Amino acid sequence: MKLKSSVELENVMCQLGCHQNDEFLFAGSDRLHNLPGKFSVIKCKTCGLIRTSPRPTLDTIGFYYPDDYGPYLGTQVIHPKLQKTTVIKKLLKPIAKAILQFNTNCLPTLVTGSMLEIGCASGSFLHQMAGQGWKVQGIEFSEKAAHAASQLGYLVHCGPLETAPQPEAPLDLIVGWMVLEHLHDPISCLKKLREWAKSGAWLVLSVPNAGSFGFTVFKDKWYDLHLPAHLHHFTPQTLEKVLQAGGWKMKKNFHQRVLNNLIASIGYLLCDSDIKNLGQKFVGFPRQAGKWSLTLYPLAWLLSLFGQTGRMTVWARVEF
Repeated sequence: MKLKSSVELENVMCQLGCHQNDEFLFAGSDRLHNLPGKFSVIKCKTCGLIRTSPRPTLDTIGFYYPDDYGPYLGTQVIHPKLQKTTVIKKLLKPIAKAILQFNTNCLPTLVTGSMLEIGCASGSFLHQMAGQGWKVQGIEFSEKAAHAASQLGYLVHCGPLETAPQPEAPLDLIVGWMVLEHLHDPISCLKKLREWAKSGAWLVLSVPNAGSFGFTVFKDKWYDLHLPAHLHHFTPQTLEKVLQAGGWKMKKNFHQRVLNNLIASIGYLLCDSDIKNLGQKFVGFPRQAGKWSLTLYPLAWLLSLFGQTGRMTVWARVEF
């Protein structure tokens, strides 16, 4: 499929400033929404950082974020009265939470203060943290999602991080769940966040792990490749380099204990092998994992020991 005329592409060099010494890995397309375009995945042979190039420009990439984009819908706050929760679920949830650590949005132990969420979508995490006593604010690219979050009473800047104004007060905590890989200039953005942070503030980010076997095996069928919205594809090593270049020191790296990424990748493989019905069920797994996440937890835990689940959550800190 040809690109829409409204989408402009740009070729980009390695974010870490390396001289051009690139390796073409493979090309892929938008599998999430089946929007047009073919995009190359390039690896810098000097530092190892993987990027999408050419890529849509900051001004035109919004085409690949339609209103039905999963994170916008999956982060809507549902009123407690409208939630269907059985007695068994109410009893098991706190027990499972105490025993099972999925590492998807784990945070350091902190005294409540001021928090910023980058890519806050429709506001569910803002709502959760506000309920714990945090003073929260967000940044969200989607106008519709930003409006939903602001309707909850939270201060939300609608637009990219690059255009966001400085918060009124320094921040104690900055979080971004599956956001860094979407940024056109992650190092400049990390430097900006560093300027907004208090001395000793924490930055908590989750990103797909391109250092896992899933990226190598599935290539363009890797679920978390998500072209062209994912502009960088980090490994633990390159993520640490990018954080350091942005003024942050990585303190901990938690490999997530979920298999959504791997199962959905198998789904893409099946779809391309003309086993579409079964393939679509696998692709839809992340949206309806539920109890299966508990069933698959032992395998996810084992793979996480070797950093092979395909996603990671990192803690970084400002060190002036």
